[in-house]
Amino acid sequence: MEPDLFTAAAEERQEKEPSSSPLAVRMRPRTLDEVVGQQHLLKPGSPLRRLVGEASGPAGPSSVLLWGPPGTGKTTLAYVVSKATDARFVELSAITAGVKEVRAVIDGARRASGGYGKETVLFLDEIHRFSKAQQDSLLPAVENRWVTLIAATTENPYFSVISPLLSRSLLLTLEPLTDDDIRALIRRALTDERGLKGAVTLPEETEGHLLRIAGGDARRALTALEAAAGAALDKGEAEIGLTTLEETVDRAAVKYDRDGDQHYDVASALIKSIRGSDVDAALHYLARMIEAGEDPRFIARRLMISASEDIGLADPTALQTAVAAAQAVAMIGFPEAALTLSHATIALALAPKSNAATTAIGAALEDVRKGHAGPVPAHLRDSHYKGATKLGHGQGYVYPHDLPEGIAAQQYAPDELKNREYYEPTRHGAEARYADAVEWTRKNLGRKRS
Repeated sequence: MEPDLFTAAAEERQEKEPSSSPLAVRMRPRTLDEVVGQQHLLKPGSPLRRLVGEASGPAGPSSVLLWGPPGTGKTTLAYVVSKATDARFVELSAITAGVKEVRAVIDGARRASGGYGKETVLFLDEIHRFSKAQQDSLLPAVENRWVTLIAATTENPYFSVISPLLSRSLLLTLEPLTDDDIRALIRRALTDERGLKGAVTLPEETEGHLLRIAGGDARRALTALEAAAGAALDKGEAEIGLTTLEETVDRAAVKYDRDGDQHYDVASALIKSIRGSDVDAALHYLARMIEAGEDPRFIARRLMISASEDIGLADPTALQTAVAAAQAVAMIGFPEAALTLSHATIALALAPKSNAATTAIGAALEDVRKGHAGPVPAHLRDSHYKGATKLGHGQGYVYPHDLPEGIAAQQYAPDELKNREYYEPTRHGAEARYADAVEWTRKNLGRKRS
């Protein structure tokens, strides 16, 4: 609701005593130009720019839905709008507010608009927690622009927000903050008068661990920085050492460089452990990558490669599992993506192994690169265009579906390679049935072993 006497007193105290507020609150940007990240939403003429009054003309500001992971700036953007706009700003949380509170805001907005021409901006946090009936109560106000709504959610709005409200608002998607974004926030907080005022410094090694802890969440990064700075100052230290940060956040620094040797060494160990069917070792290396803040999409890509390279047709579902994991990881991100990656890693490590698909394409590529190709047999060439028959294309081709067993004993490979065999299936897992199928089909094709 709108600030009461107690809220106003608390805000006044925070202005007089900045340290009474958390560092993440003190370091909130005051203007859109101070916002780090989300530059795709802050271009001239964007909906957020219009909300803070940077546009003119007959087109008014639009209601917006801010959708993104925690710590990416949804509340920050609403805060900036509240400070920059000339409109009356009201904040509600869907955790504590209900239809009664929403209607009170709407009634106040209509009085403010009709009485003294004051527009109202309503910030509604966690809108996905509102029921359908509660969201319905917003519709008249948004449709008639009695309020300009800024709603924030971490959930997919196509599932958590009713369609009529979606259609009356602009959906703005916030992207996860990059390490560079978080680094800029941390360094600003270390020196800014609203922040730590240069009381402590942050060595590069400690900064790297702090970035991994943050995981793209600005609030988490600043909270950890404030706690570590307090611990360092209590020890009489002017530098936040790695040990101090580890003790403060109770999280050890993993020796892992996402751009260096360890990135590739640990990834290699993960794949080789899967290949060797050591599920426990594979989970260990997976955990090291997750804890170090490795990009989950990179891990998922390695698992997809492993599914074909080391398992193949010994378990045809392995690739399906790996692809499904990659799709899930792209949709949910960390921390929940750790569960999906564990699922896929365990499945691949315990699957029967075969590199037959890998060696088959390798042998075929080697022949082609050596020039072993030759012309396509005449009976296999395209015969659909005019004049193809005169060239002998397609003549003598036997249509396999016309035969009882569906196998036509005719030559398919070029003459030079007519008896070349690339695929050598194992008898591991499900590939045993492919081995039987290969043996049967080659025999019925009249193939002679090369």
